[in-house]
Parts: sequence; C-alpha cells; structure tokens
Amino acid sequence: MAAVLSAVPKPLPIDLPYMPLVKQPLPAGRPREFYIMHNRRLKAMRLAIALLDSGVLRAEQANNRKIRSTAELVGVHQPSDITCHMVRALMRYSR
Repeated sequence: MAAVLSAVPKPLPIDLPYMPLVKQPLPAGRPREFYIMHNRRLKAMRLAIALLDSGVLRAEQANNRKIRSTAELVGVHQPSDITCHMVRALMRYSR
C-alpha cells in the first residue's frame, strides 16, 4: 500500500514564537576572562541568527552599523567592535 501525501503543509517549528531557554548559572572558579568571552560568544550567536533571519546572508553585508541596529531590534545591548567581528566570523565560517 502506498501512503497518501496530504496537500496541506505542516507548520514549521521556526514559525513558532521564540521562547528563551531557562538560564543556568556558569561554574564558579574560572577566570573573569572566561565569563566575558562566554557572554560575548552568546551575544554574537544571537546577533548572527537575527541577521540571517532578517536576510543578511553574507558576512560582507553585515557592517558594524547593521549589526548594532539589529541588536537594537532584538533587544540586546550595543555590541563592541570585537563582538561585531565575532558576528561576521560566525557568519563566514558557518558555510
């Protein structure tokens, strides 16, 4: 027997509203630089995802002004130049 395909497309999970995960505390006892870099990487990932969702598909299209305006839209504090560089690096190396 052949399975019948329905003509009604199923909704994608991406269309669902964004719900952040429950945050867990980071392990204590690490140097301060570890926590700074950890938070910077998380911010860069959030911004890279937001840029990709908004249609900026290449790192060359994401200048500092575009990244900072996206951060404002998403509700993230204004990123530093280092974080903007990390966002472009994430977008470049994800291919």
